[in-house]
Order: sequence, then C-alpha cells, then structure tokens
Amino acid sequence: MSEENVLVINEAVSIPLAELRYQFVRSSGPGGQHVNRSATQVELTFDLAHSPSLTDEQRSRARLGLKSYVDKEGALHLASQTFRSQLQNREEVTARFVELMRHALRVPKKRRPTRPTAGSKERRLESKRRRSSVKRERRFTLPD
Repeated sequence: MSEENVLVINEAVSIPLAELRYQFVRSSGPGGQHVNRSATQVELTFDLAHSPSLTDEQRSRARLGLKSYVDKEGALHLASQTFRSQLQNREEVTARFVELMRHALRVPKKRRPTRPTAGSKERRLESKRRRSSVKRERRFTLPD
C-alpha cells in the first residue's frame, strides 16, 4: 500500500483512505446561489467498531475518547462546511479526523506518586505555626 493512500495517525496506527467514506451535501447558511447549488459540505464516516486497522484496545480507547462523535453502530461522523470549496472542506475534515484519532489513541502516562520534600513539609508546618499564633493573640483574656 502506498503512503498516499494511508493516513498516519501515530507510529502504531495507520488507516487506509479506503476505510473512510466521504459524502457531499449542501452547506447551510448564507451564500446565495452558490450555496444553493453546490454540495460543498463534506461528511466523513469511519466505521470505528469494525475497522481492521485498529486493535481491540485501540478501538475501545478511541470509542471512549470520541463518544460524542460515534453513533450506536460504532461509526464516527465528522462534517466540515468551513470553506466554499469541496476540496478544502475534505482536507479540513480529514486533518480533523487525524487529530481527533491521535488525541483519542494517546495512552496517558502512569502517575508515579511522590513524597513531599523536607522543605515543603517545613514550610507547611511554619505557616500552621504562624496561623496558630495569630489566632492565639486574638483570644480575649480577662484581666486579673
């Protein structure tokens, strides 16, 4: 498969363009005759649930990260109508797809718990002592 027929998401995932389905419809909003006669809005559909390019772990991670874009059947839907050109909208929706997938497939680093430093402990205790003394000096004492 040649490089131009594949979208590289990250070093582990590459998705063939054949797995993406583009549909062209008329854009909404102002634009007069051009918008009424041209199908410049691009809708991208990617079958996330049945894609052979993704492992089960990647599929579940992507489905969780992109749940607002995925329908009940597991298909990812994106649309673009930013430009008046069908080609520019297609490029924009494809670039957005790559970024969304890249972000959804990123594995978060595991947090390693750390202990507070000696200096931070000392600063915390010092501020507690200072606050305690302020409150102690505010107390009302009866004269003897």
